[in-house]
Amino acid sequence: MAFLRTLVWFSALAFVLFRVGEGKDTLVGGSEDAWKIPKNVSDSLNQWARKHRFKVGDFLIFKYTGKADSVLQVTEENYESCNTSKPIKEYKDGNNTKVKLNKSGPFYFISEADGHCQKGQKLKVTVISEKHRHHDNPPAFSPKPAIAPAPEPDKTSPNKALAYKDGTFLALASLLGLAFAFTSV
Repeated sequence: MAFLRTLVWFSALAFVLFRVGEGKDTLVGGSEDAWKIPKNVSDSLNQWARKHRFKVGDFLIFKYTGKADSVLQVTEENYESCNTSKPIKEYKDGNNTKVKLNKSGPFYFISEADGHCQKGQKLKVTVISEKHRHHDNPPAFSPKPAIAPAPEPDKTSPNKALAYKDGTFLALASLLGLAFAFTSV
């Protein structure tokens, strides 16, 4: 009976640990037919993107007909000029293009279909870093700190925050808990 209880506890803990490291999937535009030429400026995907927070590790899901359209990840310059000739990445798989947001900063996407980008079928998302705190109502201004910010930690010393972020600490704690459970049986 103690073994079964330990097995259930360990399974639940393993599930939580694996979920901690996963990013969330977000359907671009919030609907299956959003990757298209917008009807007007207020209907643009950039309006939608400004209302969402994207974090490193999240995924964007683009839905479109692969034979009629595609998604190009491009530089800011190519985004502004709708230049499709030198994409960073090209996605033509259609109904379920899944793009991982693997770093903080801006990501730029345009349609490769002739004339679509010029008519507004493009998207800019900004990915916040893992260290960024979420604020529902960010301040209108950022006051200057009264004291100098703390220095960066020494690169040669272990970074304890990293152990929490990547689940190492939780994994070690669960192994210790499992070992304790088996020794107390």
